Order: sequence, then C-alpha cells, then structure tokens
Amino acid sequence: MERRKFIKACCYTTIGLPLLGGVFQSCGAIYYASSTQEGDRLIVAKSEFWKIEDTKKINRPFVLIKREGIDFPICIYKIEEEKYIASLLKCTHRACELNVGGGIYSCPCHGSEFSITGKVLEGPADEDLKTFKIEIDNENLHLFLS
Repeated sequence: MERRKFIKACCYTTIGLPLLGGVFQSCGAIYYASSTQEGDRLIVAKSEFWKIEDTKKINRPFVLIKREGIDFPICIYKIEEEKYIASLLKCTHRACELNVGGGIYSCPCHGSEFSITGKVLEGPADEDLKTFKIEIDNENLHLFLS
C-alpha cells in the first residue's frame, strides 16, 4: 500500500470509529417497558419512564410496548408532565414497522414520516397513525386498545 493511501485510510478510521460508536450508542435509547394486560387495556407503570444512571434519575422521553397478539410495537411518548400519547408503529402506507428517533417516527420502507402525535409529516403515507386513549392514575398509564 502506498504511504498516501495508508495515511488516508488511517484518517478515515480515526474519524469514523467515534461516529460509528455514537450511532450504536443511540440504539441504546430504545427501551421496551413491562406491561400487563387486563381485557382491552394495557397497564404501564409511570416508573418505566425513569432510569437510574450513576444515582441520577433520568427521564426517558418514550417507551415501547410489545405484546403477544399485537403485531406491531406501541410507542408511548411523554409529551409533558402527566400527558402521554401512544401510537401503533405501523406505517399507514404499506404496513411497515416504523423506527423511532429524533422526535419522529420514520418508515424504513418508503420514507414516510410521522410526528410523535401520529400526524403525517411526509408521504407517501396519507393517513395518520392509529393512536390509543390513555387514562392516568397516580402510578400507572391505562392504554385502551379498542
């Protein structure tokens, strides 16, 4: 290998490895919360939105729920204190599973994008996401599937 090519390859590696590490670290933000099902509702503890890191309590902006009998995950975003919104991560264009990140839902199949409230931001999808009614008590979120 020529000296110039070797130095160029080393530079790309030096720059690329930290960037690649950042990408993989962002994957750690996806958290599947525990839930229980009672009839047509899922119950999720509010504490699922917190994680302890170095004795600090850190807020998770969203959690995912995956249950048997539900083909796609449900994402619950904490919009503000005591206000949550839940959306089915199923693209309304061609039923691909959506990705979560950067404050939007994005479709890896055809590029549709949705807001965290489920509204279409970018097509080809032209229908909003399915969202679920949520009731809140002191400790839990009650997500109604029907």
